[in-house]
Amino acid sequence: MTYTIAQRDALRQAIVSGVLRLSYDGKNVEYRSMAELKAALNEVEASLARDSGKPQTRQIKIYADKDL
Repeated sequence: MTYTIAQRDALRQAIVSGVLRLSYDGKNVEYRSMAELKAALNEVEASLARDSGKPQTRQIKIYADKDL
């Protein structure tokens, strides 16, 4: 599926404002949780990055509780 910048911006705005229901282009979407909303944003951003030919940068952070 092809996503638009407007859809990405709507998802970001919903996360910032804390709402789970958003409307864009005459469509209404309601998410069950903030985690589901963030997963949708990640999918849209990854798709937009693929479509533009720019790979998405990922970071892996490792934490330790004890000295090794």
